[in-house]
Amino acid sequence: MAGIPHDHYEPQSSGEKWLHRRLPIVGLLYDTLMIPTPKNLNWMWIWGIVLTFCLALQIVTGIVLVMHYTPDTSLAFASVEHIMRDVNGGYMLRYLHMNGASLFFIAVYAHIFRGLYYGSYKEPREVTWIIGILIYVLMMGTAFMGYVLPWGQMSFWGATVITGLFGAIPFVGDTLQTWLLGGPAVDNYTLTRFFSLHYLLPFLIAGLVIVHIWAFHTTGNNNPTGVEVRRGSKEEAAKDTLPFWPYYVIKDLFALAVILAVFFAIVGFMPNYLGHPDNYIEANPLVTPAHIVPEWYFLPFYAILRAFDGEVWVVIAANWITGGIIDAKFFGVLAMFGAIAVMALAPWLDTSSVRSGRYRPMFKWWFWLLVVDFFVLMWVGAMPAEGIYPYIALLGSAYWFAYFLVILPLLGVIEKPLPQPETIEADFEAHKSKTGGTKTVVSPTPAE
Repeated sequence: MAGIPHDHYEPQSSGEKWLHRRLPIVGLLYDTLMIPTPKNLNWMWIWGIVLTFCLALQIVTGIVLVMHYTPDTSLAFASVEHIMRDVNGGYMLRYLHMNGASLFFIAVYAHIFRGLYYGSYKEPREVTWIIGILIYVLMMGTAFMGYVLPWGQMSFWGATVITGLFGAIPFVGDTLQTWLLGGPAVDNYTLTRFFSLHYLLPFLIAGLVIVHIWAFHTTGNNNPTGVEVRRGSKEEAAKDTLPFWPYYVIKDLFALAVILAVFFAIVGFMPNYLGHPDNYIEANPLVTPAHIVPEWYFLPFYAILRAFDGEVWVVIAANWITGGIIDAKFFGVLAMFGAIAVMALAPWLDTSSVRSGRYRPMFKWWFWLLVVDFFVLMWVGAMPAEGIYPYIALLGSAYWFAYFLVILPLLGVIEKPLPQPETIEADFEAHKSKTGGTKTVVSPTPAE
């Protein structure tokens, strides 16, 4: 980790020296495992290993499922049923893959909101944050394309609705939509394209994950205080840190075991709980489901998409200013993608000099309101776009954008933060005394 003094790998035997001069893979693994990590990380720092597990699970189960899947509109639904009924362990592979996507998004949302609360996006970690948001966008694209592959009713009509959004883009929308679909409507060409991209994108995500890990290994881990590790000498750095192995590896593995116990209970006893029953009906272009909804992890942004109809004043104003170019449909598309874009811009929108939300009393209220708002949007996204639900969605959407574009910049000016600890070691010792610890623990250096 650049900037934090610590012991690096030194090959001992002649064989190690020979390999290290030609391919320093052992040194890379050693430096990764023994990387100095802030000693005060809490349980919200466990989601990295959960996300890594989910990515590996999705790739492995996906590769096996592909061996039995047929990307053809006349055979896709039957091939999924063949996997469920005839392939040895096929039902378990599919349920692991299907629910693995949900666990993936639960972990990534917890990871993102942890970063937002503790200011993990702030300098010098802006690039790490941007890479993380790119991974999230690719996850959304991969999950959407995967949802189409079973070729059930919700798969077909979900693809029809979402791809129809691209047609709302002025000037190039129709061309872009036709290119995406492979034709004028959702059909066999659409399925084969989505199948190909669904298989390819996870490997691109894996590459970005490596870059993401490399990025935070360069800048160092953030921690609950937001205070940086001391970099004056190896001895000072050792007072603030612990080697990643064995301390955090064991902690992460324990957390992963607990989470997987719940995950496998869901896979074993209620695997279809988060799915939609209409997707067990083969796709029929002539029968439209009563209520088209995406998977649960898309619902907050689906609610934002539907919130901006032609009666909302900001949509009317945008339509008038642009001479009709930005209509309600296109505005909804801009709002949906804009909701993700404002998260990516958080490093520059947050003007506070204090990194961690732990020491920002006003920030805490607004942040937890954002978390509640996220769940409200998720709930309303699953409701019909009628009655009071569009108004709730509009209110929730307004707060989402207000938080990033107005509240974060203003809080940096008007908020009076609480005193921060001078060092990570001081925070660690204070927390230990509160929890009844009496024995002073000497932090070992990575070489010990």
